[in-house]
Formats: sequence, C-alpha cells, structure tokens
Amino acid sequence: MKILIVNSFDNVGGAARAAYRLHKSLLLKGVDSTMLVQRKLSDDYTVHAFPNSLFQELLAKIKHILDLIPLRFYKKKNKTLFSPSWLGFNNVVNQINAFNPDIVHLHWICGGMIKVEDLAKIKAQIVWTLHDNWAFTGGCHIMWDCNKYKANCGSCPRLGSDKENDLSRYVFNRKKKTYSKIPNMVIIGLSQWITNCAKESTLFKTHKIVNLPNPIDTDLFSPFDKELSRNLWKFPKDKKLVLFGAMVATSDINKGYQELKGALELLDNDNIELVIFGSSEPKEKDFLKFKTHYLGHLSDDVSLVSLYNAVDLVVVPSLQETLPQVAIEAMSCGTPVVAFGHTGLLDIVEHFKTGYLARPFEKEDLANGIQWVLNDDNHKQLSVNSRTKIVENFSSSIVTENYMKLYDEILLDRKNIND
Repeated sequence: MKILIVNSFDNVGGAARAAYRLHKSLLLKGVDSTMLVQRKLSDDYTVHAFPNSLFQELLAKIKHILDLIPLRFYKKKNKTLFSPSWLGFNNVVNQINAFNPDIVHLHWICGGMIKVEDLAKIKAQIVWTLHDNWAFTGGCHIMWDCNKYKANCGSCPRLGSDKENDLSRYVFNRKKKTYSKIPNMVIIGLSQWITNCAKESTLFKTHKIVNLPNPIDTDLFSPFDKELSRNLWKFPKDKKLVLFGAMVATSDINKGYQELKGALELLDNDNIELVIFGSSEPKEKDFLKFKTHYLGHLSDDVSLVSLYNAVDLVVVPSLQETLPQVAIEAMSCGTPVVAFGHTGLLDIVEHFKTGYLARPFEKEDLANGIQWVLNDDNHKQLSVNSRTKIVENFSSSIVTENYMKLYDEILLDRKNIND
C-alpha cells in the first residue's frame, strides 16, 4: 500500500502538524508513506516539496497572495480566511501522479497550492481530511453560524456580500462540478461535528464520509514532573498557571482571545498567572490584573510537552474548532482543559470529568470553569481522567490502525468496481 499525504506545509499550523504526525505514524507501522508539500520547512527526507525549479520556488512563496486577488472586490470582507483556489499555473497534480500512489490523502491544500478543478486530474483514489469548512463551502474556512453551504452559498457574510451570484457562489459551483467527476472520493471528518456538517453539505451528499480523529504520540505527550517543567520555563512554583495558545493566538478572532480576556477580568484571584504561546508580548499590556508570560511561537513538540506539564490548566475559548490539537496535547500530558462546549471540542473535553465545558459564548461561565478546575479538590482526578481519555481514543497506535483499515477497505472497493 502506497500512501501520498498532501498538505500545503509540513510543520507550520495545526493541519500540517496533524498530517505530518499521521505520515510518521504510518511509516512506523510499515506503510509506504510519502508527504508532498508546497513549502517544506523541515529536513525530513520523507517529505518532498513539489517546486522543482527556481521560478516555481519563488512562485510558491507568493501564490497565497495571488490567490486572494479576487477578494479585493469585496471591501466589506471580514478577517476570516477565504480561499478562491483559482490559480492553475503549477504542476502539483503532475507531481502527485508521478508518485503513482494507491491513495492520495489530501489535508489542507489552500494558499494557492491546488486549483479546485485540478483535483479531478488526480489519477489515484482520493481521501480528504477536513481540517476546517473550506472543502464544502463557497470559500470560507470558518463558517460560524452560516448554513448556506447546505444549499449553494451566495450572499456570503464572510465577504460582506448581499449578492446571490457572488464569489462564494462561483467557487461553490466550481467545486460542485469538480466533485461530481470524482464520485469515489472519501471524506474524513476529524470530529463528529464536522462529519455531520459534511453530511449536510450539498457538495458531499453522494460521497462516503467517515469520522476519524488525528493521531497523537501519547508516549511523547505524557505527564512529566511539574516542578522540573516550571524550572525549565522559569515559572513561579507557588502560582496557578493558566495557558492559552495557538498560531497568532491573540490576533486570530476565532481563537477566542477577547472571550478569554472577558472571563479573566471577572476572576478575583491574585494567585493566578497567565501564559500565552503563539504571540509575542504587545507594546501595551492587555492584562492588568494578572502577570502574563508571553512565550512567542513554539516550533517543537518537546517544548510543548514541558509547557503543558508546567501549567495547571489550558483554556481553549475558540469560537469554532474542528478538533483542536492543543486540547488533545494538553490532556495527553494530564492537563485539564476549559473550553466552550461546542463543535469539535465536544469530542475531547468531558464536562466535569476531564475539564469544563462552558456555555457558548458566556464569559461568566468560562470564568466559572477556570475557577472550578483550579480547585485542588478537583484537579488531581481531572488530570488522571484527561490522560486516560486521550490514550484510549486518540493515541497513534489505535488511530493509525483505523486509518490503515480504512485505506484497505477503500482499495478493495475500488478493485471490485474496476473488476
């Protein structure tokens, strides 16, 4: 069985890290897996970048900018990511076909990586993991409360558009035409929430859709001595540490930084300090009540493991999440999570058992959750439960076997059709 994992990057962003972890897990299981990316930042020889000329390398660095050109016509567009995926002047599909894989496993393929129409040119069986909403919408990656993907998009709230035949309708129709040419494409929803969304979409109504999570190395992400972890980060030993983090954690409105601020302002506890990774310290302080440790961007798992073990809880106040790896990583290290009880977080956090699920999007209840988890009477059992939850449901040894079984089933079905 020959698998080709395709993602825009190899180690930047949640989707990239998830795709890479699956790739490495497959290799450990003896599967012939290769990863193909638009921009390679690691030195892993099993990861290939498709630009094979100086011009293509330069083009790869600016294609994500060029892909956004159609959005300039929408002056009221909000800041959430929207990808038209209209660029076609690259040879990524030729590269994919040159590997001659049995299965092409797509992950996050935007940023100018693949033109929508080019998906139908892939010769191998396609499996596509949904890391956000883009695959079944007219271009938005985060739909929030918009349900227009169930019909045909148009009048897109992300674009600030009041026209039915806008860019979102155009992209939606392009996808509809393309997907009809690849009826055997299999869709993977990482959480039950996004799996259900995909099943409700017009674009995927005839495709097979399954629910499988990302795998995580629970031997690496595991409990570690808290005092030693705090010494490594030079954190105080006598404070309750609350961790919040993501890529561009404080500027991505979907990650819930403003909601977190609102909740913390309601707490009256001088024993709490805040830790933030994914953002550097701002010029003007956001938190006056709590000392805040800004760690900037973390790029390696070992740093994350020591960080999760150094804190008392992790807050994931996102407005929407497919299956947040921060929550899974933290709980694998035995660190409870406080989050809003919705979307993909419902698959990870169990209310009062592995953490606290606040009512969306009530800052008062988020504050209650933080206070409750920090209570010493609750914390020890929450920690044990958190670790158990991840080991039993998300560990690489279990999840990767399920992916291999799915691949085998898909290839058998394809063989029977061809015969």
